[in-house]
Amino acid sequence: MRKGVKIGITTAIVIIIGVGTYYLASPLFISTEVNEPLPTSAVESEVYQKFITMSEEEKLDTAKQMSPEEREEIMTTASKINNSINESMDQIPQQQQTQNTITTASTLRTGSFVGVGDGIHNAEGEAKVIPFQNENSNILRLENLRVTNGPDLYVYLATDKTASDFVNVGKLKANNGNQNYDIPAGTDLTNYDTVLIWCRPFSVLFGSAELSSVT
Repeated sequence: MRKGVKIGITTAIVIIIGVGTYYLASPLFISTEVNEPLPTSAVESEVYQKFITMSEEEKLDTAKQMSPEEREEIMTTASKINNSINESMDQIPQQQQTQNTITTASTLRTGSFVGVGDGIHNAEGEAKVIPFQNENSNILRLENLRVTNGPDLYVYLATDKTASDFVNVGKLKANNGNQNYDIPAGTDLTNYDTVLIWCRPFSVLFGSAELSSVT
């Protein structure tokens, strides 16, 4: 074999070994760095989760000290969370049904939900008061409800839309679907004639339904 060819082959081998060694060893000598921010949605979720794990009193106290931006962050996160429930009238406790048979009139009062109209807090569906033979025993039924979700939404029977005077019938079970709530015995429905979906910590109305008598 000629000397020139040998030199060429040797040179090629050296180059290959050198290049291979460089790529194998380079991670040991070349330092890289990346610093990606936490996604906004993850940050919001963390803040929201921290808030909703508080007790009722802690939420009320914390909400008073929050900035408008912090409130908006929690509200925005909550609005992205949807849940549903589909209770039928058959799911009213059996003991209550046997003691208080539903009257032949299907509803005593009814009304349609209306959102606040600010483009954020929306509500639709029907509110119905289902009477029993015992006139002091009634069920508030929300049908086909669709309302923007929020932190700690409650269902109130109120005298007006400001919740200045109300009867709390319970925490909203889901922001979508059909659901039943016991109305406390002795509640004057001629006075408490407006159903509110109310955010308790921030005192914000999401939607309301004015109840009218049904013959």
